[in-house]
Amino acid sequence: MLKSKDLLDIKSLEAGEIESILEASAGYKDVLRRDIKKVPTLRGRTVVILFFEPSTRTRTSFELAAKRLSCDVVNFSVPNSAVVKGETIVDTALTVEALGAETVIVRHKSSGVPHLLGRSLKASVINAGDGINEHPTQALLDAFTMKEKKGSFKGLEVAIVGDVLHSRVAKSNIYCLNKLGAKVRLIGPPTLVNESMGTDLARVYYSMEEGLRGVDVVMMLRIQMERQGGGFFPSTEEYFKLWGLNEQRLALADRDAIVMHPGPMNRGIEISSGIADGPQSVILQQVTNGLAVRMAVMHLLASGGRA
Repeated sequence: MLKSKDLLDIKSLEAGEIESILEASAGYKDVLRRDIKKVPTLRGRTVVILFFEPSTRTRTSFELAAKRLSCDVVNFSVPNSAVVKGETIVDTALTVEALGAETVIVRHKSSGVPHLLGRSLKASVINAGDGINEHPTQALLDAFTMKEKKGSFKGLEVAIVGDVLHSRVAKSNIYCLNKLGAKVRLIGPPTLVNESMGTDLARVYYSMEEGLRGVDVVMMLRIQMERQGGGFFPSTEEYFKLWGLNEQRLALADRDAIVMHPGPMNRGIEISSGIADGPQSVILQQVTNGLAVRMAVMHLLASGGRA
């Protein structure tokens, strides 16, 4: 059962709520294996997708998830909207709600926008990524993928590698994995993984070789050039040399370790193509699982938290 009408972050969720979402996601994963992948679960419900940042995976995943549930879907186009005329985000959201939106999915470059809309709307609000704050459905699909591959989170060692400082994916995963009983390591250069991140929720490593040793899951992060002001590392070539995932470094992890990436990948900077396309990679499975997880989230919110 979910306690809120919205999904705004992982930090405020209880472990039981996360487990409920993962359980419902497993049912929708079965739906996606059928010849006919559409179900009438939310037929007639209107979903509006408000994305103020570019996106391929998340936007397409939410749109397909809503359509698989038989929702009516409206993709909001920022360049062609009243936002360019100075309309506030809240007024825009209230307008689409007045037109019948019952679920609003929002991505914005500013942290806190989904929370603002959650307080302003009667409709359910789903955070699809806000600034450098959180990306809750990404963490949920990552957890679902780990559960599929590893069975249990108890004692699971997960290494999150790269640009943790600017990553909303990392923050949501740190909260999610801790609530589920996994152990988290953060690996990267001191400019992108600072000592203050080393709390009870995670251990910090500045050596790839030390940090990857024996881990069960390696989660690589995208270098977020658009959020950086420069000076975080000398060059992309230097970054890959010191912090990129290659065959030699992956060999230090558990022999059955899986490799994850939220995408989009910068091949040859964060991860080698051999690893990204290799047998230990579950990157495309993450994308597929995201569809099931987002179907589950929309269903649970629309039904008052119950499957």
